[in-house]
Amino acid sequence: MTSPSRSPSAFSHLECSRTGETVDADGLRNLSAAGAPLLARYDLERARATLRPGQRDARARSLWRYAEVLPDPGAAGPVTLDEGLTPLVATPRLGRRLGVPGLLIKDESRNPLGSFKDRGMSVAVSMARALGARALAIPTAGNAGGSAAAYAARAGLAAHVFMPADAEHANVREVERAGAALTLVDGFLHDCARIVARRAPTEGWFDVSTFKEPYRVEGKKTMGYELVEALGDVPDVILYPTGGGTGLVGMWKAFEEMEALGWLGRRRPRMVCVQATGCAPLARAFEAGAETAEVWESPTTHVHGLRAPRVLADFLCLNAIRASEGTAIAVSDEAMHAMQTTAASAEGLSICPEGAACLVALERLREAGWLGADERVVAFNTASALKYA
Repeated sequence: MTSPSRSPSAFSHLECSRTGETVDADGLRNLSAAGAPLLARYDLERARATLRPGQRDARARSLWRYAEVLPDPGAAGPVTLDEGLTPLVATPRLGRRLGVPGLLIKDESRNPLGSFKDRGMSVAVSMARALGARALAIPTAGNAGGSAAAYAARAGLAAHVFMPADAEHANVREVERAGAALTLVDGFLHDCARIVARRAPTEGWFDVSTFKEPYRVEGKKTMGYELVEALGDVPDVILYPTGGGTGLVGMWKAFEEMEALGWLGRRRPRMVCVQATGCAPLARAFEAGAETAEVWESPTTHVHGLRAPRVLADFLCLNAIRASEGTAIAVSDEAMHAMQTTAASAEGLSICPEGAACLVALERLREAGWLGADERVVAFNTASALKYA
């Protein structure tokens, strides 16, 4: 990446997602004055002059090839492990079994640390370093902690990771191997978040919690750009496993940007939010017609990536689902684990439980007639099954 004065980034400013207030991006930022997530905005007319679909081979072999619509990481350049560019896998046998023969799976397990969390951490850590952070702190269900530890190490920053005590062992070892300070907490993700929120201001840590800084969502939105480049348009339906919701919100943001860039028309995919029956705050709020989601008390799911009792960007997630004429659905842990075996035996794919949740939801929505057999459907596998061994 070149120096700031020559950067291709068309990054303009930050904006409060609730009030629309403009916020300068000249320092480390968490939430807006209204207590809402901040979203990055761009001069898309400027970006349109150089960013066009089909430029993969001429650009960086990572998500940073979309530099015009990513924030500027400054003279040091991005903190990257070549994340992104994950495959869109055709699954004809599995698709026929689930009633959608043309099913495609966006396989995020191919990222450097084995999960989609790498996308957000590359951008968040790049910007934290550029803006002067020296130590990062994050509450995590698992995969985001391993990714944060790795990218912090890559950037030469300290990292403090707070994780539920029953987190997957692979995630614990990832954090430890990368040299981050790990605290295992007797509680859930929102309990970890409370600790970070309390300690970060006095300890000199920059809080990179989901939606508490503006740039993780920017890394996640590149999944939407990759989909459109691969397909030439948006699919009819996207099924996405939703904990904190950065991927859901990020892709919805990406589609809006791509319309302004001239890549897309006004058509959007129907967005399906998939959660676990033991922790489904967004699905419950969607069913109730609510604009926000209440905290899910005492979650019972053992699928860590879907065990997010409090969703800070709940209103953004629900808006994307409803504006797309999508839906929200919850499925059981047992069905997810059974579907992991089904997917592996049918196609040889290493599907995590969260990714398998999307396939369970697909089967149920197909049976209910909510989607048709001939629709172009993309389901997301957000991590490798090996991280849950």
